[in-house]
Amino acid sequence: MRLALEFTLKPGWHIYWENPGDAGLAPRVSPVGDERFGDLAFPPPEFLLQGGVGAYVLSGHVLLPFDAKGVGASVEASAFWLVCSNVCVPEHAQFSLPLSGGVSAEQGLFLGPPAIVPSPFPAALAADGTLTITGPGAAQVAAARFFPAMPGVLVNAEPQALSFTASGLTLGLKLAGPAPNPLAGVLELTDRTGNTQALEISAPPGATPGRVPYWALALLGGLLLNLMPCVFPILAMKAFAFARLGGAAHGHVRREALGYAAGVLTAMLALGALMLGLRALGAAAFWGFQFQSPVFVALAAWLVFAAGLNLAGLFTLGTPGFIRHIPAQHSFLTGLLAVLVATPCTAPFMGSAVAAALVLPALPALGIFLALGLGLALPILLLAVLPQLTVLLPRPGAWMLWLQRALALPMFGACIWLSWVLFRQAGLPGFMLLLAGAVVLLAALRLKPAAALGVLLLLPFLHDAPARPALTLLGAEAYAPVRLAALRAARQPVFVDLTAAWCVTCLVNENATLKDKRVRELFAARHITLLVGDWTERAPTITALLVENHRAGVPLYLYYPPGAAEPVVLPQILSPGGVARALTH
Repeated sequence: MRLALEFTLKPGWHIYWENPGDAGLAPRVSPVGDERFGDLAFPPPEFLLQGGVGAYVLSGHVLLPFDAKGVGASVEASAFWLVCSNVCVPEHAQFSLPLSGGVSAEQGLFLGPPAIVPSPFPAALAADGTLTITGPGAAQVAAARFFPAMPGVLVNAEPQALSFTASGLTLGLKLAGPAPNPLAGVLELTDRTGNTQALEISAPPGATPGRVPYWALALLGGLLLNLMPCVFPILAMKAFAFARLGGAAHGHVRREALGYAAGVLTAMLALGALMLGLRALGAAAFWGFQFQSPVFVALAAWLVFAAGLNLAGLFTLGTPGFIRHIPAQHSFLTGLLAVLVATPCTAPFMGSAVAAALVLPALPALGIFLALGLGLALPILLLAVLPQLTVLLPRPGAWMLWLQRALALPMFGACIWLSWVLFRQAGLPGFMLLLAGAVVLLAALRLKPAAALGVLLLLPFLHDAPARPALTLLGAEAYAPVRLAALRAARQPVFVDLTAAWCVTCLVNENATLKDKRVRELFAARHITLLVGDWTERAPTITALLVENHRAGVPLYLYYPPGAAEPVVLPQILSPGGVARALTH
């Protein structure tokens, strides 16, 4: 049977938590008869500092549940507690509770979610008292305090200095003795809206929990970005450029490879600085955020269209004067373009690395962006280190003209995709404006390339006219926080797909996996509700869900099993088998 001690304390008065801290006594309850009582379950405490004494207290309405066994027609209990304000009063009472066998009017006191939940974040305690929590960052946490479960562990009155790292946060604790093994207790995290979450943690002694550094994740994510569909057109351009190097001197090969890498790193550094600057000003800048602007999408489409025309041989691409002094200018420009078209894509390991960069100080954050760019440029940089690999390339010849024309097709394909994105953002008027700009570009580049800048005069006429979210998945509903909360409260399984029209990875996952017959049958068999959040345009509710799950962009796939406190986060690259395993885990 579930019973409880219930306190209603007047303002300014408190009782003590299970570990009272430097002073006080926790409430106790014991049976008078043959009943057996379990331990009291305590809610999260409050910290009280008075005259250099640090105490852990409870105030207001306090419910202390406990289990009782061997109960007969009534329960006889004896309780003791210490209640304090400016003075402390020890109180003692005996209670008699008759049991009618019916439903108690107070049963609602025991309902609702638990006040303290197991922490999903790994924790570790260093010998100097530094408590490291891997996961939550500055974007989610405004204040934190740790309450040890056992007395005598900490110098309770000492402040707990909060700081953030690339992987989470640290609290500086002052130990009262040797580090316990493990350090157990409750970690209370308060977000910027004032909401507090209490997490039960157990931190073993030792160093920070083992974790791959975020710069390494960024490097690997950038390398895998080369395999994402949106980068294929640029890799095709680069493949053609290096095909022309067959038989070239090693020094020339090295300059071309380094020029491409310099372009990638320059663009990635500029993108990172822009994102960090906008976030410092209070704007919500995430990975791929620029593609939420119709103006940027139009500019990107025209630039890719011009590159396609160049490969098709309709005009010769000149080098802008401001980079004409850079060696291997065309390779440098290709590197810039590679980052431009890569930003709608996300690769494995990228999400957590970019999310960490957005909460770190400027220098380490820019280091993560540079690592991401280095990973993207790494396959080409290999030729700078081993230029002798070009002996494997065929000698230049007439075949290259046909190859160049063929490689224009992926560029035109990318332009068609960007046109579809703009149509989703700006409707038919925006799409027609993009076509008009393409005609202007075609004419100008054939006759007088400098006149191509006239296409910029069309941009003031481009306005947002977003289409309704495209729910292309069978049976999907539009994501809304209220709908998600209602389904979870009803203990219904929910799958959330956060996507965007400009996110190529999202589109590939939806068509190759989420539309797969086996996956659709599994959703139907398990009565899983599918919620799709369209982030093509800025949507604060979707941004909030990304932040909550420590992601810096889409795609994000979450599965909420019935009754689960936390969702299952699926990989950014989906497969039917992987989805099936997540749903049946």
